[in-house]
Amino acid sequence: MLTSYAPVISAEKAYHEQLSVAEITNSVFEPASMMVKCDPRHGKYMACCMMYRGDVVPKDVNAAVATIKTKRTIQFVDWSPTGFKCGINYQPPTVVPGGDLAKVMRAVCMISNSTAVAEVFSRIDHKFDLMYAKRAFVHWYVGEGMEEGEFSEAREDLAALEKDYEEVGIETAEGEGEEEGYGGQCGNQIGAKFWEVISDEHGIDPTGTYHGDSDLQLERINV
Repeated sequence: MLTSYAPVISAEKAYHEQLSVAEITNSVFEPASMMVKCDPRHGKYMACCMMYRGDVVPKDVNAAVATIKTKRTIQFVDWSPTGFKCGINYQPPTVVPGGDLAKVMRAVCMISNSTAVAEVFSRIDHKFDLMYAKRAFVHWYVGEGMEEGEFSEAREDLAALEKDYEEVGIETAEGEGEEEGYGGQCGNQIGAKFWEVISDEHGIDPTGTYHGDSDLQLERINV
């Protein structure tokens, strides 16, 4: 899964004009907003979970997501064309006093499942191979009770995961329109799982009702 956040504005470059919901929604899909070095334009999304904070209303979110769906640079697998789950927390974003980030009126954090993450796994595999060939640092782990074979098993597991993501991207390109019903069901399940993870962490029940601090509000939006 890929995680991204927007807007990321330094305190020195803070300006009075606040970014709109549409602007931060577009920004969260940009490579510069990703928490890992990865270009999502090289892959296709299977599901997205976006959590908005601050001065945000459902109408603006729906409009922003509708625009995202029309962008050619943001592609979804054919069997999950509407894999979005969105939520709003009306508590404004907070920043560390005296920190590097500017205070903003609204922000969005996105967790997404994209085939582009395969390139991240590929880099990890390559770096692991270089270090493991020299058995760099292996003795420290073995000394703590691990077996050397566990490294090989982990490497195989990650390679299999990388291959799975690559195959999803290839199958989507080649089999567009095939098995749409089954694929759509998978996409909905992935999106539902994202919402479940976020809900558990923030004290929200499946209907989107917030059971935490009464001063906070969160609303679930189906788009």
